[in-house]
Amino acid sequence: MSATRTALDRVTRVPGVRGALVIAAADGLVVAEQLMDGVDGPAAAALTGSLVGRLARTAESAGLRPPTFVHLRGDAGSVLAAPGPDDLVLVAVVSPDANLGLARLEMIEAAGRLT
Repeated sequence: MSATRTALDRVTRVPGVRGALVIAAADGLVVAEQLMDGVDGPAAAALTGSLVGRLARTAESAGLRPPTFVHLRGDAGSVLAAPGPDDLVLVAVVSPDANLGLARLEMIEAAGRLT
């Protein structure tokens, strides 16, 4: 099994995760996805790609390192992102009752192994 598929499997096993994607940060295009019905993968990918790119540029302008994890919270849940190597980003769409701590741990570990 590829590292990308393994990453998606690990993240989607976390309670409350409705889907996971691997995207290209530069353009927000979906590389791989594993989503429940009703999750708009391309929209989540575009939003997350833009957000991660802007945060990285802002951090660089401030003389800081880019973020290693991003959490965008909304009323109906959250979008989590963990940048990985080669301009790839691991993204999870989670419900409000998701185990965020476990999701974060799994994502950071899996993102570092993306290929």
